[in-house]
Amino acid sequence: MPEYLISFNDGAMDHIPAEDWPDVGKASHEVVEEAVNAGVWVYGGGLERQRASVVATDGMVTDGPYPETKEVIGGFSVVDVATREEALAWAAKIAAACRCAQEVRELMPDPETDAMLREAARRR
Repeated sequence: MPEYLISFNDGAMDHIPAEDWPDVGKASHEVVEEAVNAGVWVYGGGLERQRASVVATDGMVTDGPYPETKEVIGGFSVVDVATREEALAWAAKIAAACRCAQEVRELMPDPETDAMLREAARRR
């Protein structure tokens, strides 16, 4: 099945008052638990609010993102579902729990990496 990245931008949750954060956390974890129990949860998390580092092909490390970048990812979830419609339905649940809009993108499949992971799991 395809995997989908569901994400929101850094700052998208800045409108939430401090006293509401416990409720947001509870609602978010309930959606994660639902996705886990449904067997579609792959991975997810929030990103620390910090500048990224960019590592070039020659190994040089610079501060990032680039100055022209206006938005960076603040948090993400990856779900493994059969259709884009299912991914959009999970994104709607996450958006309601997190109180912010979510972007949905299909991840490109990589059969070679999948085969490597199956082989590594078999060796354990």
